Amino acid sequence: MIPAPFDYVAPSTVDEAISALSEAGEDAKVLAGGQSLLPVLRMRLAAPSTVVDLGKIAELRGVREDGDTLVVGAMTTHYDVQRDPLIAEHAALVRAATDTVADPQIRHRGTFGGAIAHADPAGDLLAPVLALDCELVLAGPGGRRTVPAGEFFQDLFTTALAPDELLVEVRVPKHTGWHAHYEKFNRVAQAWSMVAVAVTVRTDGGGIAEARVALTNMGATPVRATAVEAALVGAPASADTVRAAAEHAAEGTNPAVDGNADAEFRKHLARVLTGRALTAAIG
Repeated sequence: MIPAPFDYVAPSTVDEAISALSEAGEDAKVLAGGQSLLPVLRMRLAAPSTVVDLGKIAELRGVREDGDTLVVGAMTTHYDVQRDPLIAEHAALVRAATDTVADPQIRHRGTFGGAIAHADPAGDLLAPVLALDCELVLAGPGGRRTVPAGEFFQDLFTTALAPDELLVEVRVPKHTGWHAHYEKFNRVAQAWSMVAVAVTVRTDGGGIAEARVALTNMGATPVRATAVEAALVGAPASADTVRAAAEHAAEGTNPAVDGNADAEFRKHLARVLTGRALTAAIG
């Protein structure tokens, strides 16, 4: 299908983009990599009055250090995140999850911030962002504000972004030396996750000193598996510890029922995949 008519704006600065959104009102849509928006427009599931293309805003690209934090520009492509040495050294979980996103063609076009702002509960970057306690920097007419990941994802495809705000960067706390793994289950290669688990742990002297675990597609938003984390911290890094902790993975979740799986099967997958992810991360 052909999209409904809309006005097109391609600003070169963040301020220009915010002005364009403010002028267009709630019917505007932001175009980042376009891998989620363009199919929606073609199917006429959305008919915005204005599309604001961020592709010319150079300041929104790249990865840099800021003390104990990595700052990832919202328009940084998945391909660039995969290959960035700072990500590899300090945010192994982000690298592991990004490796599973769709296919190489989409990873060259899709953007880190675009995937997060889209807030698809089956998306592969939301759970890692939640697990790592990332902060999202939003820019609007009143300036910039920082929102913790736990408050950013509010409901199905719904975030803390106001209609006249942009996600401009993601602040990722460094987890240098932590072990990480992203375990994903889907019907076919490169498909959306039916369920996935993001795990990063810090070991010390044969024991688990710290753990972060989050689940993909186990609710309307990514879910932090706090019961699993509590069962891991202070325990020996052993197969018995992993098995016991993984049994808590589905606690507090509310998975959807669809053509791929019912809720009970997704809960079963969460437990199995958490065990696999922990085993792979701890080694």
